[in-house]
Amino acid sequence: MKIGKLDFGERPLFLAPMEDVTDIGFRMLCKRYGAAMVYTEFVSADAIIRSIKSTLDKMTINDAERPVGIQIYGRNVESMVEAAKIVEQVKPDLIDLNFGCPVKKVAGKGAGSGMLRNIPLLLDITRNVVKAVSTPVTVKTRLGWDNDSLIITDLAEQLQDCGIQALTIHGRTRAQMYTGEADWTLIGKVKSNPRIHIPIIGNGDITTPEEAKRAFDDYGVDAVMVGRATFGRPWVFKEMRDFIDNTTSSPLTIDDKIDILEEQLRINVERIDEYRGIIHTRRHLASSPIFKGIPDFKQTRIAMLRATKVDELIAILEECRGKQSLTPNPSPRRGE
Repeated sequence: MKIGKLDFGERPLFLAPMEDVTDIGFRMLCKRYGAAMVYTEFVSADAIIRSIKSTLDKMTINDAERPVGIQIYGRNVESMVEAAKIVEQVKPDLIDLNFGCPVKKVAGKGAGSGMLRNIPLLLDITRNVVKAVSTPVTVKTRLGWDNDSLIITDLAEQLQDCGIQALTIHGRTRAQMYTGEADWTLIGKVKSNPRIHIPIIGNGDITTPEEAKRAFDDYGVDAVMVGRATFGRPWVFKEMRDFIDNTTSSPLTIDDKIDILEEQLRINVERIDEYRGIIHTRRHLASSPIFKGIPDFKQTRIAMLRATKVDELIAILEECRGKQSLTPNPSPRRGE
């Protein structure tokens, strides 16, 4: 599977761009454990143009994580084109246009999935960004605004005509947000369209190795993007990769996984500072499924979320390591 000159091999797995989640430390761990492509947190075109430091910081790339994409969102042609030109100077491997974010602060202002209510503008933005940069441009979007406007099959062709080099489809409408089940039948319909020649990347409810393999087998997508199932679980890519490839590599132990989470903590603290590094990491720790077997984990989770010192968090993790009731293969929650 290729996007431009980027060759990802057969049946690659991608890490979804997620705000306050896909920072450098997390991306590098996901890459180590099998993610073929990672993305920065999505960033506002307006904030890029205004040189907001927190936004520019999110665009920092480490060569060890490549290939990496930067995803931008906005609601008018001029700002998206200008932002894309600025982003290109950072030298990402691709620029992704976010027409899928459903949250009110984005979609309610006409950006993200809000663009699904103004297809002419969505296409105008895409066409002009493609013309403005030499970096490959891709798009991530949803099936439509709601069940009365499932437009993705036509929209995919229109986006392809604008010159994008890959399309990621989340199998829900904006109205669904993250509720209900993702509809992969429409994703499969786009992929099976003989007029579509760009790669189609499927996204939505991929939480287990079996679901990842089924997405390839049943719907023929070129790549699978994994989102919320990665929280506190960057090794999920190894588990999926081993299952898809039918390899017999040794599974990670609970000790291995706690080591990975502690490494993520240290990476973020070294990269930023102790306080903000902990904030970036503790949501992963509190969300990790490996702790589900601990009796009364609720109190431990609260302690994780309140911790403000590295030694404090490490002590909590080491306490968890010593509890024999940890389950080695807890069932993951459903999600993106």
